[in-house]
Amino acid sequence: MQRLSGLDASFLYLETSTSHMHVASTVVYDPSSLQGDWDAERVKEEIGRRLHLVPPFRRRLKEIPFQLHHPLWIEDPDFDLDYHVRQVAAPGRGGRDDLAALAGDIISRPMDRSRPLWDMTFVEGLEDGSMAVVTRTHHAAIDGASGMDITVNLLDLTPEPAEIAPPEQEWKPDRIPTDIELVGYAAQSLARQPVSAFKAVRRTATAALTLRQRNRQPDVTPPPAPFSAPHTPFNGAITARRSFGMADIALDDVKAIRTKMGGTVNDIVLAICAGALRSYLDEKGALPEEALVAMCPISVRTEDQKNTMGNQVSSMLVSLATTLDDPTERVRVIQESTRRAKEQAEVIGADTLMNWTEFAAPAVANMAMRLYSRMKVADRHRPLYNTVISNVPGPQFPLYMAGAKMLAMYPMGPLNDGSGLNMTLISYMGQIHFGLVACPDMLPDVDHLADLIPEALQELKKAAGV
Repeated sequence: MQRLSGLDASFLYLETSTSHMHVASTVVYDPSSLQGDWDAERVKEEIGRRLHLVPPFRRRLKEIPFQLHHPLWIEDPDFDLDYHVRQVAAPGRGGRDDLAALAGDIISRPMDRSRPLWDMTFVEGLEDGSMAVVTRTHHAAIDGASGMDITVNLLDLTPEPAEIAPPEQEWKPDRIPTDIELVGYAAQSLARQPVSAFKAVRRTATAALTLRQRNRQPDVTPPPAPFSAPHTPFNGAITARRSFGMADIALDDVKAIRTKMGGTVNDIVLAICAGALRSYLDEKGALPEEALVAMCPISVRTEDQKNTMGNQVSSMLVSLATTLDDPTERVRVIQESTRRAKEQAEVIGADTLMNWTEFAAPAVANMAMRLYSRMKVADRHRPLYNTVISNVPGPQFPLYMAGAKMLAMYPMGPLNDGSGLNMTLISYMGQIHFGLVACPDMLPDVDHLADLIPEALQELKKAAGV
């Protein structure tokens, strides 16, 4: 058994009937060079050989009675791989839009908490002969970095499946603990919390004082504050429905722009997203007079924490400078905003948020989120941020699943009440693949927003003289 950290558990408490906290991906494969069928059974067999490399795949939740403390992960005694891998036919003619519609429908559904929190849907019948796999994993189990670790452990570097070393110890399911045992386990953990809470208060107070002194200096422009983002059509109370859009651009183009304009690849990616959002909202006559604000996750995983599961992540708020018509000036402001946000994150400390999530009362936190969602409170205040923009580094060499070459991976992030748009991207084999998840009741044409991403890239290339 293993108790969830406060940060891992927070993704359970944030979940409501309209806000599903699983992360997902739509991955396209080329099976044309393989002998025999490439289907769910073949993929399932390959996953079965590697289950010991992906521990979250055989763990399920066990709640503490009365939600006294964070839940536990237990090795599921009823684990059944057949439940987690399924096969469907692509709708329509199996085109790109059909695949996007299917993926959006899959991520619209909540996950079954009585089983390990992951599943794969094998999609056959795409019009170009390729196949796709839509994978979901709950955010309580992984973040972006650990999600990539799982992906790497399931894939090969060559078309020939690798020899997999057997586990050092045979996997054994856990005995399901009794309610009395669970309460006792929770009581032991809770007994240590007063000391931890005192240390967290002291560290937070020190960080707050340092941050206040720093931000009051005349040459310091602080990054956007929470709840300072302007209203847009996709900010407010969301529904359970999801739509999905995909876009692709060349990584070399982004690097060439960075060489000309300075900053980081992530700064240029933010500027591309900002350009697409500005164009989209301008077309709708809904471009705010204030700059949009993006929430950008920051991995705080140390070298010692590599290849471990769970969440090691913080975040920063960044201005997207969407009020500026000049793309060069927009890039400059975004570079400055990300620099200030990173400096502020360093002052606050990477573990401050994670420390405080340890003390969340599960019953209270979950009830508060359900009430917030049911009463549509997000419609009554300024957005915490306008959109999530998450950049996950990926490999620049080919990967294979059960012999089929991976062509593209489109990540799919969750939506929180208050923000009906998530823009997540990953680089792979010289391309950057964007996955845009939206609430279609707020943003009905996410595919059009995705089409504006290559146009925003071209605008920046022209401005940079690339």
